[in-house]
Amino acid sequence: MDKKRCFLIGHHDAPESIYPALQREIERHITELGVTEFTVGHYGNFDRMAARALVEAKQAHPEISLWLLLPYHPAEQKVEVPEGFDGSFYPEGMEKVPRRLAIVRANQYAVDHVDFLIGYIRYAGSNTQKLVEAAKRKKLQHSFL
Repeated sequence: MDKKRCFLIGHHDAPESIYPALQREIERHITELGVTEFTVGHYGNFDRMAARALVEAKQAHPEISLWLLLPYHPAEQKVEVPEGFDGSFYPEGMEKVPRRLAIVRANQYAVDHVDFLIGYIRYAGSNTQKLVEAAKRKKLQHSFL
């Protein structure tokens, strides 16, 4: 059975008020859509909320896995994988990406390699919105908070 993968992306200053909706959407992806693998970054409030919600979801659904997306090579910028995560993931080919583009490219890689996307857009014209639009063109199943 193939794993169904979901990437979560949103603005760094996402308000705490979206947390209940984020929890519900994660639960729906697990129970209704059969997602078993989640990937999230670690550079803002949305990422922190997504990680917290997924660590909580793992209590009820121990079959799911949670991966930390690393935009910078682990040898260059050491990141300790938070408790509750199953590990970290550094996308293939990122060694050649200029540092100033690393987060954008890592996020694009994630969008290109998942089946589902959960997103939160706060600002029009942002890289987050561009990635969400790319996911729509790819016909990736997506949900927005």
